[in-house]
Amino acid sequence: MAAAEDAIPAGARVGQLPRRVAFYETDAMGVVHHSNYVRFFEDARIVWMDTYTEPYRAWVARNLHFAVTKVELRCVRSAAFDDVLEVATWLEWVRGASLRMAYRIRRGDDVIVTGATEHACVDGTGRVRRLPPEARERFAKHALRKEEKS
Repeated sequence: MAAAEDAIPAGARVGQLPRRVAFYETDAMGVVHHSNYVRFFEDARIVWMDTYTEPYRAWVARNLHFAVTKVELRCVRSAAFDDVLEVATWLEWVRGASLRMAYRIRRGDDVIVTGATEHACVDGTGRVRRLPPEARERFAKHALRKEEKS
């Protein structure tokens, strides 16, 4: 069972992404290589945005992207080829030009990985841009923590 620190916080708007581990995602030890969990986070973040704010392709159409500025990854157990995982994600906070997503990956009742990513909103040249006010409001209504100073 999940430890208290691995629980999804009360009130979180959670996106769920089922994910079956492919053979090519495993390493010489037969377990998922840790770098692939970051890919799983990315896939889950896109699903969360599609569900709660707007599809990522709408951001791309406005020439805006979410560049990763920080990754936190805590491996609790290993996953292997053909395991069926459930990737849960939620928005912890949003600021003027950034946001933080949190993740929990489980196999059945077992927590495999927890983590978080922080992102800066950037344009196509990589220059940081403030989130458009209406989009920021959509994010903010789903954030666990209300606005922090940026």
